[in-house]
Amino acid sequence: MTAGARTIIYPVKDLASAKAVFGALLGVEPYVDEPYYVGFKDAGQDVGLDPNGHANGMTGPVPYWHVSDIRATSAALVTAGAETVEDVHDVGGGRLIASLRDADGNPVGLLQDPTG
Repeated sequence: MTAGARTIIYPVKDLASAKAVFGALLGVEPYVDEPYYVGFKDAGQDVGLDPNGHANGMTGPVPYWHVSDIRATSAALVTAGAETVEDVHDVGGGRLIASLRDADGNPVGLLQDPTG
């Protein structure tokens, strides 16, 4: 079960430029503004800018589906024919992400926030 695709992460080469563009688009200041990640929240949508995304195999924006059990969901997707691109890992504060590719090569991101 998912809570929807509430996060989209864009790989960017020029973090400052991308931050300016998305700041103008969303009309809000980032809630995270670090050299390794800039994140915006607007209207229930989380938009992230990842300056390391291209180096990690991202070729475009990746929608992240919020799930309650990332490992079980990832395993179910692999069983159904998806290919793992990035294994489950903690990106800070207990937030887990993983990325996969469906049979057509489309990116599928998974995100599990810490409980408690």
